[in-house]
Amino acid sequence: MFKIQEIREIIKLVDSSSIDEFVYEVDGAKVKLKKNGVVVTETVAPKKQETAPVVQQTAPVAPAAPAKVEEAPAAPAAAPASNDPSLHKIVSPMVGTFYAAPNPDSPAYVKVGDKVDDETIVCIVEAMKLFNEIEAEVKGEIVEVLVKDGDLVEYGQPLFLVKAE
Repeated sequence: MFKIQEIREIIKLVDSSSIDEFVYEVDGAKVKLKKNGVVVTETVAPKKQETAPVVQQTAPVAPAAPAKVEEAPAAPAAAPASNDPSLHKIVSPMVGTFYAAPNPDSPAYVKVGDKVDDETIVCIVEAMKLFNEIEAEVKGEIVEVLVKDGDLVEYGQPLFLVKAE
Protein backbone atom coordinates (compact mmCIF):
# COMPACT_ATOMS: atom_id res chain seq x y z
CA MET A 1 0.00 0.00 0.00
CA PHE A 2 1.27 3.48 -0.81
CA LYS A 3 1.94 6.07 1.87
CA ILE A 4 0.05 9.36 1.56
CA GLN A 5 3.34 11.27 1.17
CA GLU A 6 4.31 9.05 -1.78
CA ILE A 7 0.96 9.70 -3.46
CA ARG A 8 1.34 13.46 -2.83
CA GLU A 9 4.75 13.46 -4.51
CA ILE A 10 3.42 11.50 -7.50
CA ILE A 11 0.52 13.95 -7.85
CA LYS A 12 2.91 16.94 -7.72
CA LEU A 13 5.19 15.40 -10.35
CA VAL A 14 2.33 14.51 -12.71
CA ASP A 15 0.72 17.93 -12.19
CA SER A 16 3.93 19.77 -13.10
CA SER A 17 4.60 17.60 -16.16
CA SER A 18 3.02 17.62 -19.59
CA ILE A 19 1.66 14.07 -19.35
CA ASP A 20 -2.10 13.50 -19.06
CA GLU A 21 -2.12 9.97 -17.63
CA PHE A 22 0.20 8.12 -15.25
CA VAL A 23 0.11 4.53 -13.93
CA TYR A 24 2.48 3.23 -11.23
CA GLU A 25 2.40 -0.34 -9.92
CA VAL A 26 4.58 -1.93 -7.26
CA ASP A 27 4.08 -5.06 -5.10
CA GLY A 28 0.45 -5.50 -6.19
CA ALA A 29 -0.53 -1.88 -5.41
CA LYS A 30 -1.39 0.37 -8.32
CA VAL A 31 -1.92 4.15 -8.62
CA LYS A 32 -3.49 5.58 -11.76
CA LEU A 33 -3.70 9.35 -12.30
CA LYS A 34 -5.49 11.12 -15.14
CA LYS A 35 -4.87 14.85 -15.32
CA ASN A 36 -7.69 15.80 -17.70
CA GLY A 37 -9.91 12.83 -16.89
CA VAL A 38 -10.25 14.09 -13.28
CA VAL A 39 -9.89 10.64 -11.67
CA VAL A 40 -7.40 9.36 -9.11
CA THR A 41 -7.57 5.61 -8.56
CA GLU A 42 -5.65 3.45 -6.12
CA THR A 43 -5.97 -0.31 -6.53
CA VAL A 44 -4.57 -2.73 -4.00
CA ALA A 45 -4.45 -6.42 -4.80
CA PRO A 46 -4.53 -8.85 -1.87
CA LYS A 47 -1.12 -10.32 -1.08
CA LYS A 48 -1.88 -13.99 -0.31
CA GLN A 49 -5.51 -14.64 -1.21
CA GLU A 50 -5.82 -14.96 -4.96
CA THR A 51 -9.62 -15.43 -4.84
CA ALA A 52 -10.39 -12.21 -2.97
CA PRO A 53 -11.64 -9.28 -5.06
CA VAL A 54 -9.41 -6.30 -5.79
CA VAL A 55 -10.17 -3.25 -3.62
CA GLN A 56 -10.52 -0.12 -5.71
CA GLN A 57 -10.83 3.43 -4.40
CA THR A 58 -11.84 6.19 -6.78
CA ALA A 59 -12.21 9.89 -5.99
CA PRO A 60 -13.05 12.75 -8.34
CA VAL A 61 -10.36 15.38 -8.62
CA ALA A 62 -11.16 19.01 -9.28
CA PRO A 63 -8.60 21.31 -10.87
CA ALA A 64 -7.11 23.90 -8.51
CA ALA A 65 -8.48 26.99 -10.29
CA PRO A 66 -12.21 26.18 -9.88
CA ALA A 67 -11.66 25.47 -6.19
CA LYS A 68 -10.46 29.06 -5.71
CA VAL A 69 -13.53 30.39 -7.50
CA GLU A 70 -15.83 28.34 -5.26
CA GLU A 71 -14.21 29.67 -2.09
CA ALA A 72 -14.45 33.38 -2.86
CA PRO A 73 -18.24 33.72 -2.34
CA ALA A 74 -18.11 31.79 0.95
CA ALA A 75 -15.55 34.13 2.55
CA PRO A 76 -15.66 37.60 1.01
CA ALA A 77 -13.68 39.14 3.89
CA ALA A 78 -10.87 36.62 3.26
CA ALA A 79 -10.51 37.45 -0.43
CA PRO A 80 -7.81 40.16 -0.06
CA ALA A 81 -5.55 37.91 2.07
CA SER A 82 -6.21 34.92 -0.21
CA ASN A 83 -4.92 36.87 -3.20
CA ASP A 84 -1.65 37.87 -1.50
CA PRO A 85 1.10 36.13 -3.52
CA SER A 86 3.57 36.32 -0.61
CA LEU A 87 1.49 33.88 1.43
CA HIS A 88 2.01 30.12 1.15
CA LYS A 89 -1.15 28.03 0.66
CA ILE A 90 -1.47 24.68 2.38
CA VAL A 91 -3.72 22.72 0.03
CA SER A 92 -5.70 19.52 0.36
CA PRO A 93 -3.87 16.56 -1.20
CA MET A 94 -7.18 14.74 -1.76
CA VAL A 95 -10.95 14.93 -1.80
CA GLY A 96 -12.40 14.41 1.67
CA THR A 97 -13.75 15.93 4.88
CA PHE A 98 -11.68 18.58 6.70
CA TYR A 99 -11.22 18.19 10.45
CA ALA A 100 -9.41 20.90 12.41
CA ALA A 101 -8.86 18.69 15.48
CA PRO A 102 -8.05 15.01 16.13
CA ASN A 103 -11.47 14.55 17.79
CA PRO A 104 -14.47 16.74 18.68
CA ASP A 105 -13.33 17.20 22.31
CA SER A 106 -9.79 18.34 21.42
CA PRO A 107 -8.61 21.82 20.48
CA ALA A 108 -7.76 22.55 16.84
CA TYR A 109 -4.31 21.52 15.63
CA VAL A 110 -3.58 25.15 14.65
CA LYS A 111 -5.32 28.52 14.74
CA VAL A 112 -4.57 31.97 13.34
CA GLY A 113 -1.32 33.28 14.82
CA ASP A 114 0.20 29.85 15.54
CA LYS A 115 3.77 29.18 14.44
CA VAL A 116 4.30 26.05 12.35
CA ASP A 117 7.23 24.23 10.82
CA ASP A 118 7.34 21.88 7.85
CA GLU A 119 6.33 18.82 9.93
CA THR A 120 3.59 20.44 12.04
CA ILE A 121 0.24 18.66 11.62
CA VAL A 122 -2.33 21.33 10.74
CA CYS A 123 -5.47 19.22 10.16
CA ILE A 124 -6.92 15.88 9.11
CA VAL A 125 -8.58 15.12 5.78
CA GLU A 126 -10.77 12.02 6.02
CA ALA A 127 -11.31 10.08 2.81
CA MET A 128 -13.07 6.71 2.67
CA LYS A 129 -12.76 6.14 6.45
CA LEU A 130 -9.01 6.87 6.35
CA PHE A 131 -7.85 9.83 8.45
CA ASN A 132 -4.88 11.51 6.77
CA GLU A 133 -2.81 13.96 8.81
CA ILE A 134 -1.83 17.01 6.74
CA GLU A 135 1.50 18.68 7.47
CA ALA A 136 2.28 22.37 6.97
CA GLU A 137 5.28 21.64 4.69
CA VAL A 138 6.50 25.21 5.34
CA LYS A 139 7.86 27.15 8.32
CA GLY A 140 5.91 30.25 9.26
CA GLU A 141 2.79 31.66 10.92
CA ILE A 142 -0.83 30.70 10.21
CA VAL A 143 -2.50 33.83 8.81
CA GLU A 144 -5.88 32.41 7.86
CA VAL A 145 -7.93 29.21 8.06
CA LEU A 146 -9.89 28.98 4.79
CA VAL A 147 -12.28 26.13 5.61
CA LYS A 148 -14.53 25.19 8.52
CA ASP A 149 -14.41 22.01 10.55
CA GLY A 150 -16.46 19.30 8.82
CA ASP A 151 -16.39 20.97 5.37
CA LEU A 152 -15.92 18.85 2.26
CA VAL A 153 -12.70 19.77 0.46
CA GLU A 154 -11.46 19.11 -3.05
CA TYR A 155 -8.02 18.08 -4.29
CA GLY A 156 -5.81 21.18 -4.49
CA GLN A 157 -8.23 23.37 -2.49
CA PRO A 158 -6.39 25.84 -0.22
CA LEU A 159 -6.95 25.07 3.49
CA PHE A 160 -4.63 27.53 5.22
CA LEU A 161 -2.59 30.63 4.40
CA VAL A 162 0.87 30.80 5.98
CA LYS A 163 3.24 33.75 6.17
CA ALA A 164 6.46 31.88 5.42
CA GLU A 165 9.64 32.72 7.34
